[in-house]
Amino acid sequence: MFSNRIFDPLNKFYKNVTGAVKEQRNIVFKIKGDYEKVDFVCHKDGEKSFNLPMKKRGGTFEVSASFSVGLYWYCFDLHNGKYIGSDENLQGVITDAPVCFQLSVFSSDYRVPNWIKGGVIYQIFPDRFYRGGDALNDFDGKIIHKSVKEEPLFLPNGKGKVLNNDFYGGDLKGITEKLPYLKSLNVSAIYLNPIFKAYSNHRYDTGDFMQIDPMLGDENDLKNLIKAAKKQKINVILDGVFNHVGVDSVYFNKYGHYNSVGAYQSKDSPYYSWFDFSDYPDEYRSWWGVKILPALNKDNPSYIDYICGENGVLRHYLDFGVKGYRLDVVDELPHDFVTALRKSVKSKDKDAIIIGEVWEDASNKISYDKRREYFLGGELDSVMNYPLKNAIIGFVKTGDAMLLSRTVKTLIDHYPKNVLDALMNVLSTHDTARLLSALSDAETNGKSKSELANIVLTDTEKETAVFRLKAASLLQYTLFGVPSVYYGDEAGMEGFFDPMNRKYFVWDNINYDVLNWYTLLGKIRKENCVFRCGALKEVYCADGFYSFLRRNGKNALLIVVGVGNKKIDLNFKGKLINILDGKIYDGKISVENQFLGIFKKLD
Repeated sequence: MFSNRIFDPLNKFYKNVTGAVKEQRNIVFKIKGDYEKVDFVCHKDGEKSFNLPMKKRGGTFEVSASFSVGLYWYCFDLHNGKYIGSDENLQGVITDAPVCFQLSVFSSDYRVPNWIKGGVIYQIFPDRFYRGGDALNDFDGKIIHKSVKEEPLFLPNGKGKVLNNDFYGGDLKGITEKLPYLKSLNVSAIYLNPIFKAYSNHRYDTGDFMQIDPMLGDENDLKNLIKAAKKQKINVILDGVFNHVGVDSVYFNKYGHYNSVGAYQSKDSPYYSWFDFSDYPDEYRSWWGVKILPALNKDNPSYIDYICGENGVLRHYLDFGVKGYRLDVVDELPHDFVTALRKSVKSKDKDAIIIGEVWEDASNKISYDKRREYFLGGELDSVMNYPLKNAIIGFVKTGDAMLLSRTVKTLIDHYPKNVLDALMNVLSTHDTARLLSALSDAETNGKSKSELANIVLTDTEKETAVFRLKAASLLQYTLFGVPSVYYGDEAGMEGFFDPMNRKYFVWDNINYDVLNWYTLLGKIRKENCVFRCGALKEVYCADGFYSFLRRNGKNALLIVVGVGNKKIDLNFKGKLINILDGKIYDGKISVENQFLGIFKKLD
């Protein structure tokens, strides 16, 4: 079955350890072919390359090696001006200018919390989910919507600024009240967008890390949520925004709203060294030039201690029972800060999860000219899986199965298995268009925000988008990693841009066809151990179809997703049942056009 292959890093015949490897683990590399001489050529990132001669054994060459922690690149020198490198599908190819294969080597003590694996994450934008407390009172400078059905404000004010200062009143009590709903979806973790005191509705402009925003409730409300959620076997993860704060904060205090001496007010402020001023006080480093978000000096010992110290922010909320943090713009947090953060979190609770916001392949990410070390053992447990998001959406909209296949294979090859099983598989978030809108054929090019805000999918557009949503979410729930559902996607909510992707939850207008689908996926995921840490093997990838096998010991499921317009036959021995609809197939699955299946062998 391997006769046409030269080298495949995802097949144990050619590389006995799949994916990233533990330090000092013996790895056997093997290539096929009749050559005079072959060397294994490798270099650690930033260092000189070294060669290891490979031994000829019949029609193969092989070499054994072990590695210290780090990122490596390798190929094979055929000593005739040619090399074996990687093609775009991670298959060995003979060339004179090889693209090297990647090898990630992680620390032997690198552990990822097991509780997250096999579960379902549910992301909540707190102001827009559910109001459980009393009606909101007026807050200075903040607009309170009279009805949750009103559209979010998005147009600039008279000074040309979008203030994000309109609120609907969603709160922590509301989330607590809706825990039975989340349990019905088999949610195992809630990821909350920021809940610390801030001026805006999104709260990424932190005003005080040590205070819950009073519009959401107080510390007791958070503790009650965590306690009630744990009874439902649901953990709570907070959004950690440690790269910047708001100008209207206890630390900067530009407007004097806080009873503190902020960095903007005096160079004698205890927070002055947390910021980088070029022309005091009005010129300072900010996040991507956004003046209302002054950037923090993450190398400052005082700031590091404030966040990561014994009495710091991280441990303060871990004491409440919080089970981890999602780190906003983690690629802007320096290595030393992230390692201090990990040490602080893990020393308090070794099972707390640390998830980073990374939009690219996180195993080889370069940020600010520095190679990041997210998965070598000292930084993150997981990341938001944007590469898979893009590949899934691309596949269900265009039928491009090869892009999806390449992405899946690349992640398997580059990431540690423990990380793969814990990846936060998003399809939409507060930063992207809602899934149903993103999967529609609605025309958006050249439209203004006002025009986009008024787009409502037609019945035909919605019908197409709903099938694509089902196909995308099926992949999201059955590939490696943990599905992360953005609040309201499971109810069929629409919205193309911020803040139209952040509307109040449509509790009185739920699309039950979509909701029942997510409920079924959650049930199937919970009942089948293959989705916790099972292996993945591609079965078919062409013609608008993508099929793969998930296996854990004797347990196996075959997943088939078709979005094209051709017919294929998948042959097998015995009988299979599609657990999505109960249909039984004997010896062959003939599928065409739109098709979704999760197949289990009948005894």
